[in-house]
Amino acid sequence: MASAIYRPATDGRTYGTYEVDITNVLKYIEKQRKKGIRLTITQVVASALGRSLSVDIPELNAYVKRGRIVPRDSADIFIAVSVGGGAEMTGFPVRRIDEKSLEQISQEMQEKVDRYRMDRGAGPVKNKYFLAKVPWPFRNWLFRLIRFLSVELSIPLGFIGVNPGTFGSAMLSNIGSHGLQFGFAALMPASNLPIVIVMGSVEKKPVVRNNKIVIRDILPIGGVFDHRIVDGAQGGKLAKAVTKYLSEPELLEQGVVWDEDDKENPESKH
Repeated sequence: MASAIYRPATDGRTYGTYEVDITNVLKYIEKQRKKGIRLTITQVVASALGRSLSVDIPELNAYVKRGRIVPRDSADIFIAVSVGGGAEMTGFPVRRIDEKSLEQISQEMQEKVDRYRMDRGAGPVKNKYFLAKVPWPFRNWLFRLIRFLSVELSIPLGFIGVNPGTFGSAMLSNIGSHGLQFGFAALMPASNLPIVIVMGSVEKKPVVRNNKIVIRDILPIGGVFDHRIVDGAQGGKLAKAVTKYLSEPELLEQGVVWDEDDKENPESKH
């Protein structure tokens, strides 16, 4: 019903806010850095998000194709990064992030950040510069055509590097690195992305633990969701799953192991 009622990224947007205790994450990051492993909060959250979509709530790892909900073959998280001294944003997907350890994610992200900052992106991200060169109003018409073909019909557009999996299962952006405490991001048109998560700046706050007031490191999170795929109950499950991994980041040290039968039965992943 939702896929018939709502249009993509226009009517069917829902929003949610959440605060998660990342005190254990910061301790874990410090411990890993002493071993020579460069980890960031963004990398840990990206891993937790990918693991949640793969293991805990795989029904959200999907997209809408011609009115039907289609499961994705892998959990891929698109990471937004700033380039040009923070003057603009680009990004890249980390494919099969649930199958990778935090160290592997850290190494891959660092390599991609270095390359993307040199090349100003690649594929569909780099092609935004091509779209900007198209005269108005032809630019609007061209983009509407691209969005219709890629989102409504899910037709791969190889000439601009866009297909239903180009931007992954969800997008993650850390606006806290810009000194912003909280915010929402738009569902990217023509991306088939049902989930965009924005991390704010970490603050120490008094919270109650075991009936005592203690100071903990709190990360504010804002989420924007495609209501054709995500409803309130599923959003709650996603928040609970992500919190589980951020409360005990050691769970993310090893990637998910797939057996041959796992591809037919996702619940058998371990």
